[in-house]
Amino acid sequence: MSERRHLHARLRFVLVVAVLAVTLPASLAGAQGPGAGPGPGAGPGPGGGTNLSTFVTADFSGSGNCAACHSNLRDGAGNDVSMDTHWRSTMMANAAKDPLWQAKIQSEVLRNPALQSVIEDKCTRCHMPMARTQAVADGTPVGVLGSGFLDPAHPLNAAARDGVSCSLCHQVRNEGLGGPATFTGGYVIDTSTSAPNRLIYAKFANPMQAPMRNAVGYTPVQGPQTTDSGFCGVCHVLYTPMVDAQGNVLGEFPEQMTYLEWENSGYGDGVGTDQSCQDCHLPLASGPVKISNRPMRLPARSPFHQHHYVGGNALLIQMLKGHQADLGVTASGAQLDATLGRIASQLSSNTASLQVTGSQVANGTLTLSLAVQNRSGHKLPSGIPTRRVWLHVTVKDAAGTTFFESGRPLADGSIEGDDQDAGTGSFEPHYDLISQADQVQIYETVMRNSDGQLTYTLLRAAAYAKDNRLLPAGLNKATAHPDIATWGRAATDGNFVGGSDAVTYAIDVQGRRLPLTVSAELLYQATSRAFVSDLSQDSGDLVQRFAGYYDRADKSPMLVSSVQVTVR
Repeated sequence: MSERRHLHARLRFVLVVAVLAVTLPASLAGAQGPGAGPGPGAGPGPGGGTNLSTFVTADFSGSGNCAACHSNLRDGAGNDVSMDTHWRSTMMANAAKDPLWQAKIQSEVLRNPALQSVIEDKCTRCHMPMARTQAVADGTPVGVLGSGFLDPAHPLNAAARDGVSCSLCHQVRNEGLGGPATFTGGYVIDTSTSAPNRLIYAKFANPMQAPMRNAVGYTPVQGPQTTDSGFCGVCHVLYTPMVDAQGNVLGEFPEQMTYLEWENSGYGDGVGTDQSCQDCHLPLASGPVKISNRPMRLPARSPFHQHHYVGGNALLIQMLKGHQADLGVTASGAQLDATLGRIASQLSSNTASLQVTGSQVANGTLTLSLAVQNRSGHKLPSGIPTRRVWLHVTVKDAAGTTFFESGRPLADGSIEGDDQDAGTGSFEPHYDLISQADQVQIYETVMRNSDGQLTYTLLRAAAYAKDNRLLPAGLNKATAHPDIATWGRAATDGNFVGGSDAVTYAIDVQGRRLPLTVSAELLYQATSRAFVSDLSQDSGDLVQRFAGYYDRADKSPMLVSSVQVTVR
């Protein structure tokens, strides 16, 4: 049955692209037409170009097929708001091509070989969702490594490599979203239908159905779930198996809780005017947009969410840009640069702010009070426990000599003074008072395994030794569920509360000539040096490829906020 459905879908697509090749503008037909991408089972691999994939399976269609009608879109201000133009250079589009993810999945399998099938099934739910869903529907094995989805010869390789793509997200049904059954990739897609009766959802009412039914075999209908934060929660709440040193599964570990952090904050608690995930990460266009380039009589729709999917992972976007051919990236350098620009803007404008709330010199001591305010709707940083935000503080005397510096970022990606980066087997605790340069306020998670030792192996994580990530406004650490709780010294720090943290620096300035110049920065890093050092110990080819990419990458942190004050 599945083979007949697949053949029917493919024949329909071949017929339609033949028609589109005649009717599309020459520039678009050349980019997205019949020769734009590989057929089923292929997909842009090493050495591939920038054409989006045009694969077709029984239930999914490549992003290149969707782009044929959803490119060349303009908003009221004349900006290009084409879905594919923005999406293709994001981590969503490149979820399967992400070299860190590929390295980490290989590392986890090498360290827990008996759990390979469990690891690959869980990880593909959100990184290779179309391939995994299709394989399950067809009753074929789900795998990544070896002869799995990463193998160019695999019949679902193209579907896998298209990442979190159009026909995945827009087929997710409005069933249980925001509830536990849908977490960890538990989204529901109806795979019982055949083209053209497969439903595909969008936010606007009364969509014109015939063009999409004829072109790609989907019937568009209104789906309010596409603007619901619970829609994002299916992948942005992730529980992973917790195993002991012998590989026995002990339970589950709350690895990533972004949606639950949001839901329990003032942004998502249902009181007043909430802000959804989409409000921040898919910003609105300037005015109405005709959401398809055909037929021309389509009305412009508003509000239109741009497919920016902007976060903070500049390091991986830079790697995608630096190794486009090797990784089969379908975004151009200019498109990747545009996403890097959005990341920098998001971090510096919408993420957090830093203020000096007090400064004075008395009895040979500079007392400096800093306040950090989290302006995001979840913990900062959120997501996979490789990320960190920290305070970099310097003090200069009247001669311009820097005599105190805490949290200096180093070229190798480490933070000077961080015990984890130094490989001491320990970590920087949460601080309310800092008096020494080797004390650094780092907002992060630190995992311990079932034996109480620090670990960077996700499946060995059994508890958080530290979670002092900045809380979103409205999240009460005293009543928070253990899965989104604060752990370590921050739990008892009265200055660490929902939405903010206050840190005091007491610095010896005896013998220093006034005035003093104090500079403070809040810096963000998507992947810590300690995490990469641990990962690089494995000998797998994907691990060592990432280690090489990382060694050659610019590991400068991203600036979130900064402040400077003169103390006289």
